[in-house]
Order: sequence, then structure tokens, then C-alpha cells
Amino acid sequence: MNPYRLKAYILLLIVAVIWGIAGPVIKLTLKGLPPDIFLLYRFFISSITAIVIFIFTGIKFPKEPKLIRDILVYGFFNSIVTLGLLFWGMDKTSLLDMSLISLFGPILIILAGAVFLKDYVTVKEKVGITIAFIGSALLIIEPLLKNHNGKSGFGGNLLILASLLSSAFCAVILKKLLRRNVSPSLLANIAFLLGFLVLLPFTMIKYGFVESFSIIKNAPFPYHLGVIYMAIFSGTIAYILSNIGQKTIELSEAALFAYLNPIFSAIIAIAVLGDKLTTPVIIGSVTIFIGVIIAEIKKRRVAS
Repeated sequence: MNPYRLKAYILLLIVAVIWGIAGPVIKLTLKGLPPDIFLLYRFFISSITAIVIFIFTGIKFPKEPKLIRDILVYGFFNSIVTLGLLFWGMDKTSLLDMSLISLFGPILIILAGAVFLKDYVTVKEKVGITIAFIGSALLIIEPLLKNHNGKSGFGGNLLILASLLSSAFCAVILKKLLRRNVSPSLLANIAFLLGFLVLLPFTMIKYGFVESFSIIKNAPFPYHLGVIYMAIFSGTIAYILSNIGQKTIELSEAALFAYLNPIFSAIIAIAVLGDKLTTPVIIGSVTIFIGVIIAEIKKRRVAS
């Protein structure tokens, strides 16, 4: 096996474990911090880390206007839109629902690659994508099917789906930027800096500086550990490793590793948080798995 490809596989596997743990960490930390304060706090730590990295590595920002525009668009959607929707969605739904809906994410990335990067999508992949979408749709409306008080979970599931759509869009822009030799570290860190600068004024308007600082200061120590994990490990380290890994392999191949994240989270959700497997969740999950298998089976045979 090509050593560069093997390195990419190892890096993406490490990232899958880190992001698999991130789901439960977010869910538990949201019990002590509002989503916007949590996200701002996370971006603040990641921004300080980014500045230190820039000082010691001397990463220079590209000068081409179009390239700068694409970097800023990627940074905005990858931080404010994707992560914002994810955090607000997880605050309104269960970790298990989030994890299972996220299984549709890699297929969205493959579909985005076909639309924007002109990647070829086979008939089997199209069928698989359709089936997986049906399964995801069932999971999204599961709170409404379960009881009449499920509107909150339904809204959270929609936010998770919107986050996945934004993530797929970011994956396409990222691939284009990496092909133009933009630094993976620059792309990871600029997103957090931009996220902090954009979110800061809105959070200050909503809470004010004194209340924002008070919420963070008075949060129990375990919640600070949750934010630090999300900022350093799930943030700076994971995004840099992910960007490096994606630079040397195809977008559709890198997307396969994203199937591991929600699987890890789902196991923890059931074993640790006590989330329940309802009938709609089971049917929706099985449907998604069938769609994924149909979409990917040909690719595996070709690879073998």
C-alpha cells in the first residue's frame, strides 16, 4: 500500500475515534453551558491555540483574492454554520438520534462530490443514497411518532440534518483548497478564529460580557474539561489531522471514515447515557445501514 495513503487512513481513523467521543462530551457539557456560550468558549480556546501555532510555525495567508474568499467561506461555514447547527441541534435531541442521523453524512459528502467536483456516482450509489435518505427521514421525525411532546426533538433532528448539509458543502470547499496546496493547519485554525470573531458580538448582545463571563466562571470543573476537549482534541488536533489525511485520498474514500464517528457515539449513548432504541429508531437505522451497504459495496469490490 502507498505509504501516503496508509498515513491518511491512520490519521482519519484517529480522528474518527476523537470525534466519536466528542458527541457524548458535547451532550454532557451542554447540561452545564448554553450552546452559544459553549461554542464561544470553545472558539476562544481554539483561537488562542491558533495564534500560538501561527507564531511558531509562521504560516502565511495566501494573497490571491479568490483564494482568500474561499478560505473565509470555508472557515465561516465550518465553524459558525456546521458547528453552530450541531450544538443547537444536540441541545434539543438525543445523542442516539444525532449519531444515527449522522450516518447519512458521508453519503451527503459523496453526493456533494458528484455535484460540485464531478465525481462519478453509480446507479447503486444513487439507490443507496435514496434508501439512506428515507432512513434518515424516519429518524428525524421519530420524536413526532413517539409522542405528542416530541417537537423539541424533531427540531433538534432537523438542525442536525442541516449541520450535515453544511459539513458536506465544507468538504467540497476543503478539497478544492487542499488541491491548491493551502496549508491544512491554516484551514483548521482560521475557521476557529473566524468563528470566535463572528460569534463574539452576537453572544455579547444576547448575554452581555458580565453574564457570559459569570456563566463560564461558575460552571463546575467537569464542564470546563468538556470544553477543553472539544477545543484542543476535537478541535485543533482533529481538524488538522483530518485535513492532512484528506489531502492525499479521494473525497468519497475519506467520507467512509465518517461512518465510524456516529457508531462510536451511538454505542456510548446506549451504554453510558441510557438512550433507548425505539421502534422508529430501529427501523430508521436498519434502513440507513441498507442504503450505506448498497452505496458502498461496489466501491469495495473495485478496490479489492
